[in-house]
Amino acid sequence: IVFSGNGPSGICLSYLLSGYTPYFKRGSLHPNPILQRKLEEVPEVSILDQDLDYLSEGLEGRSQSPVALLFDTLQRPDTDFGGTAESVLTWKHEPDRAIPHLVLGRNAPGGAWHSIEGSMVTLSRGEWMGLPDLPFKEWLKQTKRGLRNNRATAEDIAQYYQHYVMKKGLQKNFRCSTVVTFVRKVSAKSISNHTQKDLQENTDSLWNSNEQSTKVFQVDGFFKTMEGDKEPFSIYAENVVLATGTYDNPTWLGVKGENLSYVHHQLSALEEAVKNNSIGIMSDPVLVVGAGLTAADAILFAHHCNIPVIHVFRRRVSDPGLIFNQLPKMMYPEYHKVHQMMKEQTAACAGPYECYISLPEHHVLSFRKDKKCIIQDKNGCQKTYKISMALVLTGSNPNLSFLPNNGIDLAIDTDQPVSPKRNPIDVDPFTYECAQEKGVYALGPLAGDNFVRFVQGGALAVASSLLKKANKNPP
Repeated sequence: IVFSGNGPSGICLSYLLSGYTPYFKRGSLHPNPILQRKLEEVPEVSILDQDLDYLSEGLEGRSQSPVALLFDTLQRPDTDFGGTAESVLTWKHEPDRAIPHLVLGRNAPGGAWHSIEGSMVTLSRGEWMGLPDLPFKEWLKQTKRGLRNNRATAEDIAQYYQHYVMKKGLQKNFRCSTVVTFVRKVSAKSISNHTQKDLQENTDSLWNSNEQSTKVFQVDGFFKTMEGDKEPFSIYAENVVLATGTYDNPTWLGVKGENLSYVHHQLSALEEAVKNNSIGIMSDPVLVVGAGLTAADAILFAHHCNIPVIHVFRRRVSDPGLIFNQLPKMMYPEYHKVHQMMKEQTAACAGPYECYISLPEHHVLSFRKDKKCIIQDKNGCQKTYKISMALVLTGSNPNLSFLPNNGIDLAIDTDQPVSPKRNPIDVDPFTYECAQEKGVYALGPLAGDNFVRFVQGGALAVASSLLKKANKNPP
């Protein structure tokens, strides 16, 4: 089995495929009496080997995925009500149930968390960022650091995921600095064992000459060496797990001049510009386009550095779909501050915040070579602004260029690109296997699960399915 992506979903699945098996902890009490009764029926049978459809039936919560809700409530029984009830799971290591697998990723284990500015604070509560059987809060205590407003920094999260892989002994399954370039289905008969160049050293080959298996997947890519060279590889696997997340491919506006050197699509560009003093207090304003949390992070960063900002977004400030209107003020004071600025500091009326102008219900028409940007309001009136740089932060999409037709054939709507929110990959809700391609699984944002606490249920579903295929479920 090969996974493309080594973020939280890939790490969690590796843990479950390494023989770590969850059981209902005898004597524990779940606050949901119906679930408690189901868990007590066969406590000697692992959760992986039970009927996930039956266990998750009737559960409600902040995810559309029944298995995500199940695994989350087993690990954090009353967390949505502010409770701190212990997990009702106990974990046993059963090495004979391990399934050989490789986890391929560009970064160190933790995926895109290593690409996010380290001081950024997570949207989710700190304890929701944890993986099975190693609570994040416990790890944080050992490092002598604490949570800010119950939330953690991106640097803490990235370090925790790396520590988790080492602590649980999963590192032998991980190959970092790898880029997958192509995945395709090939006939098993046409491949010789000797032609396969496997990334694994001194471990069982991924090649499994199962007579019943007529088709396998060829995974091509390259490994980046310390010297900067690219070493190609080709691996053959009976199953492929897509867990690439969505951080790779920022959304573009599609307007004239968007490819000019001063127009960027990642927050890191602003951090870099401040670090090398190419922009500062005396610069022309930075244009921030978008009304999500990444745009808010850019505004907070610029505000902290006293850099002027022009903020353009299409929605009304009071739009209920705006993320700021869905966040509790007490828990997210900094985002509430940005929302206040958006309301009170429009170009039409000066407010209390210096160096910031909000332009709701506006959109960018074009960027010019002289660093001037043309912006239009809802009535069609246009205005030109001189800026130092532009940050287009309107979301991101997965990069599935390594799949035939960019993975579009696997999506719910096969006429549209894969999008975590609008058009995720079409998967079976209890196995996470792709409806259109057996043997291919999708996890995390690709399957519509966008929070770390909920991607783990997908890993549970995939592990359960793969164990059944490998006949490693006890009778």
